[in-house]
Amino acid sequence: MRYVIIGAGAVGGTIGVRLSQAGLDVALVARGAQLTAIRERGLTLVTPDGEHTARLPGYADPTTGGEVPTLTPDTVLVLTVKSQDTETALRGWADLPVVGGGTASERLPLLTAQNGVANETAAARLFDRVHPVCVWLPATYLEPGRVVASGHPYSGMLHVGAYPDGSDETSRRIAADLAAGGFLAPVRDDVMRWKYGKLLRNLGNAVEALFGRDSRTGSTDELYEAVRAEGETVLDKAGIGYTSVAEEAAERGDRIRSVPVGGTDRQGSSTWQSLARQTGSVETDHLNGEIVLLGRRYGVPTPVNAAIQRAMRRAVRERIPAGTFPQAHLFD
Repeated sequence: MRYVIIGAGAVGGTIGVRLSQAGLDVALVARGAQLTAIRERGLTLVTPDGEHTARLPGYADPTTGGEVPTLTPDTVLVLTVKSQDTETALRGWADLPVVGGGTASERLPLLTAQNGVANETAAARLFDRVHPVCVWLPATYLEPGRVVASGHPYSGMLHVGAYPDGSDETSRRIAADLAAGGFLAPVRDDVMRWKYGKLLRNLGNAVEALFGRDSRTGSTDELYEAVRAEGETVLDKAGIGYTSVAEEAAERGDRIRSVPVGGTDRQGSSTWQSLARQTGSVETDHLNGEIVLLGRRYGVPTPVNAAIQRAMRRAVRERIPAGTFPQAHLFD
């Protein structure tokens, strides 16, 4: 199988380099300085075991009018952009032709290896074959051409299934390739239940991005607890299943952990990284915002998640550095 990684950042870059190390055919799709770096000097993956630079073909997003990779019937599209960029990416790739006839949306499997739970619904509006991936992959992308992946001894755990549920032969083949690339890749018929569990965990991303990782004491600890409590209440009211903290811990066990790379711990969540790089957008509206949406739909108050949403939009708008938002103004 051939893999086209749509969004060669922390998650996409790690998956792409690891698959290429396993001998698979991989192309990377990126933008801006990251695309330039990939084309000029390759993508360097830094792990606890050392550095590896992969010289892989780099392409721009189709919406820019640039060259796109040839799509063959054995191509797998791996969507790893942030959730706020999903709609644009889907529109750009859906109608591209596949060798032998038909379009990408008709013929190719699309993996949604992303945080949040709205990407699968958006993808299924266009693509016939959607395969959700629950991503546990500690990685950092702050510098063009360089991704730091701190997972050890595996780079991450990627649960694979089919949408809306179940699994198939394609799920199993993809999981086998991911395992060959150094990931734990369980095939799950209930992969969306795992993604909803991951959503609850990701509600704390914005808390960290706003107030900093080292400030998890006192009232900030209470914020972590509050956003998750609201999330669990909403999902319970909606009748949506999700994995528990204990179930997730048992799944990972001691098989994978995040360790310092070059003497440095992982610097922050995906949301923190977006704010630190001042990308101009973050995924909070698709994480905490998902809970707020469901709360409005099912009549469950979600004031803390809503306040986090508003604060994050202000942080992006006013270019407030990661970890420095004034906590006293959260509910202003």
